[in-house]
Amino acid sequence: MKLTVIGCGYLGATHAAAMAELGHQVLGMDTDPDKVAALNAGRAPFFERGLDELLAKHTADGRLRFTTSYAEAAAFADLHFIGVGTPQKPGGTAYDLTHLFTAARRLAPRLTGPAVIVGKCTVPVGTAPQVIGLLREFAPAGDRVEVCWNPEFLRESHAVEDTLHPDRIVLGLTGENTRAEALVRQAYGRIIESGTPVIVTDLATAELVKSAANAFLATKISFINAMAELCELTGADVQQLALALGHDQRIGAKGMRPGLGFGGGCLPKDIQGFMARAGELGADQALAFLHEVDAINNRRRERTVGLAREQLGGVIKGKRITVWGAAFKPDTDDIRDSPALAVAQALHQAGATVTVFDPKALDNARKAHPRLDYADHPIEAADGAELLLHLTEWPEFTRIDPAGLATRVAVPRVIDGRGTLDPTRWRAAGWIHRALGRP
Repeated sequence: MKLTVIGCGYLGATHAAAMAELGHQVLGMDTDPDKVAALNAGRAPFFERGLDELLAKHTADGRLRFTTSYAEAAAFADLHFIGVGTPQKPGGTAYDLTHLFTAARRLAPRLTGPAVIVGKCTVPVGTAPQVIGLLREFAPAGDRVEVCWNPEFLRESHAVEDTLHPDRIVLGLTGENTRAEALVRQAYGRIIESGTPVIVTDLATAELVKSAANAFLATKISFINAMAELCELTGADVQQLALALGHDQRIGAKGMRPGLGFGGGCLPKDIQGFMARAGELGADQALAFLHEVDAINNRRRERTVGLAREQLGGVIKGKRITVWGAAFKPDTDDIRDSPALAVAQALHQAGATVTVFDPKALDNARKAHPRLDYADHPIEAADGAELLLHLTEWPEFTRIDPAGLATRVAVPRVIDGRGTLDPTRWRAAGWIHRALGRP
């Protein structure tokens, strides 16, 4: 097939490359010429595991290219995926749909024949009819332009895998969208043939699925971190508690990972946007519990700072502290709402000298937090430190020899904010080891 992807950030660039991997001819479109130039050169302007390999492969074999022209995109195909960003409104919690409506408004006048628009963005329920209204108003093809809502469920650092091997495909359609369903099923043909379930529903349900899924995941993470608060007060071990709970088939182990909590560009934004939309609909009480989910998550950051203060004898000012991790999670360079950087910045503001290391996110961290110190190697970052904080669970951190590292720090004290450093191994090497929710 021939298809386009409008908007080539994390979602759009990954979707475009994956569609090329499935055998389609793909034209990605973005208004940022620098981003388009990088993508045409076979590299993403951000780190996403496995993406550069797909970009290089398919820009070279001719299946994939990128443009800044809406006119070229409209002429290239009649199946258009829209993957633009829907961030929070400045100073608020609701979604900012400016990029989405702008994309629809600019593409519409160039749609002179039958076309299918597939929305992949995370949006508040009730958005799809607004997109349909814009297309019907400005597209010469009028009601021959059909809309399908096909939410993404991508995990950063696993986005390529999640696109090619999703848990499910959700298609939100209006009653008359027979052509839209057929084209989207054709685009995902290889995925569907592999056994991936397809759920066909109405537009509103499809819009709600992504927000509800992220709200549930955020609730699960905050639940186990609320249990971590109780464990710290009682001497219980939250890791063992999570293991025991995870064996309950009604609950499951996925997402039951205690620690510093969630961050990134999806979960925090989506639960807040979900609450904002519920308030607009007069159903704010139904989602009131998500305020506490968010509060528990933020308390994990505050608790980590408090634990650092305890370990330093009540005084942070003037201390030298090392932070391992800047990305909000491993295998990405994304620092949006990073718990690690939030803690590092809080310690800096309390008067500490904070040195940060991250395998992929240092450039982004330097731009966002220029007053922090940075090092290009985890061992170098720890030189002379009075406290080490492990705040992003990159696997290379677990491979570092704690005995050798102990000779480089001023005091061998570590706070494991992610629960992935072996406490027995670190304590045997002479370290004072503390972890959230553990004795």
